[in-house]
Amino acid sequence: MAKLLDEAFSEASKLPESEQEVLAAWILEELASERRWSKAFADSADALAGLADEALAEHRAQRTRRLKPDRL
Repeated sequence: MAKLLDEAFSEASKLPESEQEVLAAWILEELASERRWSKAFADSADALAGLADEALAEHRAQRTRRLKPDRL
């Protein structure tokens, strides 16, 4: 186990059991969320590539304008 993670678990083990349960549930949900995000991103690679191609085609056809953040 990584040293920092080991240290975090050591500190968490000093918390009351109810707080440990909350922390554990939060960590597990964060890990599950990261897996869902990674899968969604991987599954959308073709769609994103298509959107990028479309954006480049619009730019080459001079149908785009330079972004002016101060005017948003």
